[in-house]
Amino acid sequence: MASELPLYLLLLAALLAAPLFFLFATKCARTPRGGARPLRLPPGPWALPVIGHLHHLAGALPHRAMRDLARRHGPLMMLRFGEVPVVVASSPAAAREVMRTHDAAFASRPMGPMSRLWFQGADGILFAPYGDAWRQLRRVCTQELLSARRVQAFRPVREDELRRLLRAVAAASAAGRPVNLTETISTYIADSTVRAIIGSRRLKDRDAYLQMLKGLFGIMPGMSLPDLFPSSRLAMLVSRAPARIQAYRRRMRQIMDGIIQEHRERAAAAGDGDDEEDFVDVLLRLQKEVDSQFPLTTENIKTVMLDIFGASTETSATTLDWAMAELLRNPGAMEKAQREVREALAVAGHDTVTEDSLGDLHYLRFVVKETLRLHPPATMLVPRQCQSPCQVLGFDVPAGITVLVNAWAVGRDPDHWDDPERFLPERFERSMKDFKGADFEFIPFGAGRRICPGMTFGLAHIELALAALLFHFDWALPGGVAAEELDMTEAFGIATPRRYDLLVVATSRAL
Repeated sequence: MASELPLYLLLLAALLAAPLFFLFATKCARTPRGGARPLRLPPGPWALPVIGHLHHLAGALPHRAMRDLARRHGPLMMLRFGEVPVVVASSPAAAREVMRTHDAAFASRPMGPMSRLWFQGADGILFAPYGDAWRQLRRVCTQELLSARRVQAFRPVREDELRRLLRAVAAASAAGRPVNLTETISTYIADSTVRAIIGSRRLKDRDAYLQMLKGLFGIMPGMSLPDLFPSSRLAMLVSRAPARIQAYRRRMRQIMDGIIQEHRERAAAAGDGDDEEDFVDVLLRLQKEVDSQFPLTTENIKTVMLDIFGASTETSATTLDWAMAELLRNPGAMEKAQREVREALAVAGHDTVTEDSLGDLHYLRFVVKETLRLHPPATMLVPRQCQSPCQVLGFDVPAGITVLVNAWAVGRDPDHWDDPERFLPERFERSMKDFKGADFEFIPFGAGRRICPGMTFGLAHIELALAALLFHFDWALPGGVAAEELDMTEAFGIATPRRYDLLVVATSRAL
């Protein structure tokens, strides 16, 4: 789900697409051929002509609106957004059936008009349809790009960018001004990720690239008119989304072309003597080695670069921002986390945080877990598509239908979590639940075949920066704002960030 439709567009769609509704409704109401039993579809709320259930999302963020609907209609619901039928899973049991019991049936991705316009056959790993080509590309990415060994190889990059982050915070502290921690964290994550992808050089078009990526994420997952009414040519004509998609695609591909050409020239000059491979180097090397039946094209490489950069930057920065906000709002947890980090480094005789010093920081990892439970990086995960008819919780799910898993609702399910709305890292001292895909009460990265392949890469940035920020600085809200007054309102976005930037007063700690 990306951006809310303005009301006038919904009304316009209702006027222009009424014939489509009656055609769609007639088609859906047919009894299966051959005397088969009628489908037992999941329940859902009342719908309006043409727009379906979109009005139920008005005035609320989608994950919250769908959680509230699920409380009334059940953990598996049938909705319709325009022409598009959608099944929403909102409980651990429903998530388990989608992502484990019937994982293969739900392993594909829906491909709407905007997605087709963006990818144009050059699939990556996040949004590509399920099949042999996707399996090969994912294998390449998990074994060569995002393995623990490769993530560890980029440790010097992370630590170097961390020093830049700490210097920026220290400069604000010395000048006696609040620091925009949201902005500073985003810069740290973006620059570290860029260097892992393209090498030690910084992307000269970084700011423009980030702005385009943010704009793209406002369209791609979403609810543009063409995605809501894919059979309507008029929807494509009146929507601004297609032109924006084409402009972003053209400009971002130009940037990618320059990066790839530079890497090819550098590789030709260096021969086989350069052992410091970044992601682009690895992909270009593998382009010559992979099975010719499923070639790794240059367009595939560009899409993979965008997948990794987009998925890593937005989600990691948002998670780290939420973690610091929750600690500021919960001073007891802040004090406990700082004490753990500082005592661990004092025992080791260290005066700065490195990845070697993270091993025994158990409470810090509980803080990260609790942040991911309350604020999963993608509240509705990435949409899935049913490839073959199956049953979930006793209901029929037809082939071709879009499936959403509300990871935000699952992580706050009162049947599986005590005091679920409260930030309480201590709950993981007595709970063995983890986010690696085996515990369906806790699925911030998804599960099954489509579990996030960049989990280790993202967590490495989050844990290192969080430990360093807690070790080197004491934190307070500006203007004497009390902890409980910190605004924790969510904003609409692919990673559901905080609505307002986190402005804080940092005091450098004397060592």
